[in-house]
Amino acid sequence: MLELLRNAFRNFTVADAIDIFLVSIIFYQFIKLIKGSRAYQMTLGLFTLAGVYILSFYFKLNTLNWLLKEFLTYLIIAVIVLYQGELRKLLAEIGSRGIFKARPRRTSRETIKTISLASKYLAEQKIGALIAIEREISLKNFAEKGVLLDALVSRDLIVSVFFPTSPLHDGGMIISGDRIKAAACLFPHPSEHPFLDRFGTKTRHLAAIGMSMETDSAVIVISEEKGTISLALGGKLFMNLDRETLEKKILDYMEIK
Repeated sequence: MLELLRNAFRNFTVADAIDIFLVSIIFYQFIKLIKGSRAYQMTLGLFTLAGVYILSFYFKLNTLNWLLKEFLTYLIIAVIVLYQGELRKLLAEIGSRGIFKARPRRTSRETIKTISLASKYLAEQKIGALIAIEREISLKNFAEKGVLLDALVSRDLIVSVFFPTSPLHDGGMIISGDRIKAAACLFPHPSEHPFLDRFGTKTRHLAAIGMSMETDSAVIVISEEKGTISLALGGKLFMNLDRETLEKKILDYMEIK
């Protein structure tokens, strides 16, 4: 083992350093993407199995080594199945940050405050709503399937869109920068999630979770039954928020100073 390490360092080149650096960046971004999610726990489990496999090889635990070796043969298939949602999100993030693509418009602190005020009013009136705030990953594909508005964010406009008599109240609203990009948009529902059984037919909550899993957007959902405000971030749902907490969580998540 020591001899192999000595040979590796002896033949180490600049190309090897670049190779390790690029792999480290990819690995870091992936861990950052899945941190705090169920996939993060699965990753720790896979690393634990890999560590046990190395120990079984070192201490000559032949039966355990054989079992783990057979399992690792199907590791690529397991990774695709276990991380399909995270892989889609990672590829979408890479695509949204392409070399020739402009960064999405930043949402201002004032706009976040306006959205939180509108959310508070909708909750008090028990008017259901679903609002996705774009971060790094573009929501253009979802916006194009709805009704394009391209209007400046205002409390009255948000309220009027979700008013029960409005033709746009069904579906979700997409906000990009300081503008309402579209309304009546369809958001993806998660195929599996711990909250699936809990929410049942509450499609707004599931759509909020699904959108936050597929993209890095902050998704506000307002219950028309209970008049409560929830926020979905990275597949997690924070429920029963007041206006101030909602605003702070979004500002922190969007990294708006």
